[in-house]
Amino acid sequence: LAWCHPVIYQRLAAAKAERPDMRVVLVDPRRTMTADIADLHLPVRADGDAALFVGLLNALSRRGIVDRDYVGEHTSGFEAAELLAEDWDVARVADATGVPAADIDAFYELFAGTERVVTVYSQGVNQSASGTDKVNAIINCHLATGRIGRPGMGPFSVTGQPNAMGGREVGGLANMLAAHMDFDAAGIERVSRFWGSETVATKPGLKAVDMFRAIADGRIKAVWILATNPVDSLPEADAARAALRACPFVVVSDMSARTDTIAEAHVRLPAAGWGEKDGTVTNSERRISRQRPFLPAPGEARPDWWIVSQVARRMGFAHAFSYFTPAQIFAEHVALSAFENEGQRDFDLSGLTGTDYEAMAPVQWPVRKPGKGAERMFGDARYFTPDGKARFVPIQPPPPISPAPGQFVLNTGRVRDHWHTMTRTGKAARLSAHIAEPFVEIHPADAEALSIRRTSLVRLENRHGYAVLRALVSDRAQRGHVFAPMHWTDQFASSARVDALVSAKTDPVSGQPALKMARVTLAPVHTRIYGFFVARTRPRLISDYWAIAEAPGGLRGELAWFEEPSDWDSAVRMSFGVPESASLTTLFDKTSGRRAYVSVENGRLGFALFLSPDPVLVSRQWVVSQLEADAVDAAALLAGRPGADVPDQGAIVCSCMGVGVNT
Repeated sequence: LAWCHPVIYQRLAAAKAERPDMRVVLVDPRRTMTADIADLHLPVRADGDAALFVGLLNALSRRGIVDRDYVGEHTSGFEAAELLAEDWDVARVADATGVPAADIDAFYELFAGTERVVTVYSQGVNQSASGTDKVNAIINCHLATGRIGRPGMGPFSVTGQPNAMGGREVGGLANMLAAHMDFDAAGIERVSRFWGSETVATKPGLKAVDMFRAIADGRIKAVWILATNPVDSLPEADAARAALRACPFVVVSDMSARTDTIAEAHVRLPAAGWGEKDGTVTNSERRISRQRPFLPAPGEARPDWWIVSQVARRMGFAHAFSYFTPAQIFAEHVALSAFENEGQRDFDLSGLTGTDYEAMAPVQWPVRKPGKGAERMFGDARYFTPDGKARFVPIQPPPPISPAPGQFVLNTGRVRDHWHTMTRTGKAARLSAHIAEPFVEIHPADAEALSIRRTSLVRLENRHGYAVLRALVSDRAQRGHVFAPMHWTDQFASSARVDALVSAKTDPVSGQPALKMARVTLAPVHTRIYGFFVARTRPRLISDYWAIAEAPGGLRGELAWFEEPSDWDSAVRMSFGVPESASLTTLFDKTSGRRAYVSVENGRLGFALFLSPDPVLVSRQWVVSQLEADAVDAAALLAGRPGADVPDQGAIVCSCMGVGVNT
């Protein structure tokens, strides 16, 4: 949680400080920041979550913790789920997850003995080929104990996308109609009558992975991509890029002119960004809030609803897209949610009918009475099924993942200060100050066995693609497992698109790809020269490896050459655009093979480049700070670190306040 939702981590830490009796259990293959506040860390093997929670259901049954009255009155299917769970004792769960039996038993005892339990899960559970089973295994445990719909208890999915819930409300998935209606006869007929259209879709469309396969084989000949970057974020990302290159007509709407996806577009549409739009968003507690712009839309940028409406009108559908304001769209959204609902469907905004859109206060759905939302759902033990009862789902955990000899399990995820594919956070120097380069986290024993040195380069490879990343040797990773963040793209690094390594295997029910795990081989990259630079403007990078990041006053970057250039002076001048007539301050140590180049223009630093046969040892944060210095000493800069009388804050550990590790 600390990596993808820092605010949740902060609130958990604060809650633990205030409530000494509160317990936190972390289920994660890695030891992340959240482990610092956890009372118990369960480092499950990849895809071990289902076994852990099926075993928990068995433990709850054996301990007599199942609320038989609740189960009998308000659920169905418990016997089948309980029967499948009977075979999963603690010993079998320990074997499947790789977690010591004593720790599993301690977790089960905590869950059994604590009424107020919240199970918070995110993409590590959802983005899996068995993600639906994992989620159902978690829900089964809460239903069995009746710990749902009441304060301080229940399963809580923290989705990984902004306004993910809002997108689902309006039918923003291929397998659902608007307002949470399904592709059943009643839903199709109801939506058709509401919109007065005989051409409403009658079956689910293609989900993301299947859609790109259809693009690749020519079944789809035109695609319009809005607010996403599939060339980097889809599994088998190289295949996704190839599909777009083969597609006859690709349209991309984006607020950024430089993404790996927009580079493949035939038509580019400038979209307004979050702070430039007017509309609504829904957060994880179902709270709909008005979003008002606080910045003017630049240039020709327009909100997505306006762009879609304008295209629809030019295609001859003006009568169905006669919107002039977001308020009109929201009013239709409210009306559809209420249409023939009568409390039968969970998504109901009938209480917002005729509301003053401009003055609308945040409210949690369902909203069945004017201005009054539902703060909590399922407190009455009524569920949105034909008989009003919740459904248990029998779960058979998948077999443990066993990589072939020489392979590693690659866990993918996020770092604290970046978001998805860095189309926005990559522009912020402050956010790049903490981690400015893609990396792979490797256990020390694995690194030693493969002759991978700390901070050297590593090649990760499988049949889908490869990536070259910086080695971060750390015992936060398990033996046989490595971790790499998924943020970096071709805009920021030479070969760090980690999702190119992920197989396009999907959950059979949800279609969600297993983005959090892949099997890879590792090998050290034999590097002749490493480099680090800072510059006011982006250089022409001619190195074999590069990773750049925004910095205050310019850019910073890591470089590497697998073969050493024959003429360093010419190579440096070509990369940084330095004419032969201009002077450079240089340093060359024949003994160590280290070089440095500094260019100062009118007392201001133009660029500084440091080269070494080993990973470059300079005070990076201090060198970066010289980009904003009013006057720099070129000769002093060659050393790559401040003098003894100048404080060096060291690597940034707190991006918000700019605090370095030495400080």
